[in-house]
Amino acid sequence: QVRLEESGGGLVQAGDSLRLSCEVIGEAFGAYAMGWFRQVPGKERECVAAINWNGGSTYYADSVKDRFTIAKDHAKNMYLQMDSLKPEDTAVYYCAAVPPRQGSYYTQVDEYRYWGQGTRVTVSS
Repeated sequence: QVRLEESGGGLVQAGDSLRLSCEVIGEAFGAYAMGWFRQVPGKERECVAAINWNGGSTYYADSVKDRFTIAKDHAKNMYLQMDSLKPEDTAVYYCAAVPPRQGSYYTQVDEYRYWGQGTRVTVSS
């Protein structure tokens, strides 16, 4: 069995920072391409950052570029450093993982196999 678990969310003020973590729980084979998604009521789940299996290629949504940083310190662990947070960053954040079919990152919900339950990030003004 493989399960993903996010942590690190919370309530912060605009301009503050948070670091989200995603750990793979249970035995898993090989490396994963991974991503961070966020969702608010009334909107589709959107990819904010993604990273390929070896950490050598990354993607950032325009809304978070230059403020968020995605990283992997191991093939089965992932982090999202969020700086200069804005109220519009308020959402439930989900980590996702999938065995790669090629060396690229993935940005679409239907490209991922495993999902965490989400961690809430609330940014007040």
